[in-house]
Amino acid sequence: MTDPEAVDIALARKVLETEAAAIAALVDRLGAPFEHAVRLLRDCHGRVIVTGMGKSGIICRKIAATLSSTGTAAFFLHPAEAIHGDLGVLQSDDVIVALSNSGETEELLRLLETIRRLGARLVAITGHCGSTLGRAADVALDCHVSEEACPMNLLPTASTTAALALGDALAMTLSVAKGFSLDRFASLHPGGKLGKRFVRASQLMHGGEDAPIVRTSTTMADVIYEMSRKGLGMTCVVDDRGALVGIITDGDLRRHMATTATLLDRAAVDVMTSNPVTIGPDTLAAEALLVLERHKITSIVVVDDAKVARGVVHVHDLWRTELF
Repeated sequence: MTDPEAVDIALARKVLETEAAAIAALVDRLGAPFEHAVRLLRDCHGRVIVTGMGKSGIICRKIAATLSSTGTAAFFLHPAEAIHGDLGVLQSDDVIVALSNSGETEELLRLLETIRRLGARLVAITGHCGSTLGRAADVALDCHVSEEACPMNLLPTASTTAALALGDALAMTLSVAKGFSLDRFASLHPGGKLGKRFVRASQLMHGGEDAPIVRTSTTMADVIYEMSRKGLGMTCVVDDRGALVGIITDGDLRRHMATTATLLDRAAVDVMTSNPVTIGPDTLAAEALLVLERHKITSIVVVDDAKVARGVVHVHDLWRTELF
């Protein structure tokens, strides 16, 4: 008798293996049709309208969202609602991406006449490129799978996973083709955890009166006072015009105290480390963290184009704001 409490881990593994195989099989199918589809999307002067029914429709919503978040104006259109009054959303300069495993989804096929009449372009993602949808498309992308991950080989599982992966491949390739930049990404993701990663150094830094800054001629007694008062474990050392020439850290103090009996009488220029690592005011928080980790340091000086010290970003500033 089968144990009703037993969990079939073997089946779960089979599902994952089947879906992974479905995605892997797409790799060798990429070629001229995929390139054609990317060019159609790149050259689109209207919107990208992604449409599909049922489970395919859910995948379409994700593809549209990914396109939108990487700089392409994309929307999901429910095909059943389209044929009941929403066809007006389609325009002649749009590109329609239609997803149907069979390529014979009735609601999608009823859109074809309108798409042809308008002169809009059509990209089909389908498991049957010789289907009605595949033949009607300007380009059909082959997304067939050898089997579904469903034990009955019925429920859309491997096929929808493969379609989602192919949609991601389209979106990522398109973003590069359009020159989508990190700055543009930041402007489209102002909220949440992702948005916080794109805060600028100028927004995070200890600047103005909060910035630890001394002159090259400042005595070490005053340097130590400045470092203690600002509490960042370091200070910038600047010349008479405010340009950064070095830094002094707690580590520098410890090393010199062990070898210099008259340290407090020395000047900052005698103790500083020259040519420190710096970033610009517009450096993104994510980039600043990478620089800190790469150089194994806890603070970094923010300088402008004239190398004038504007402030200091400490790794704790990144942690406190829950950027990462």
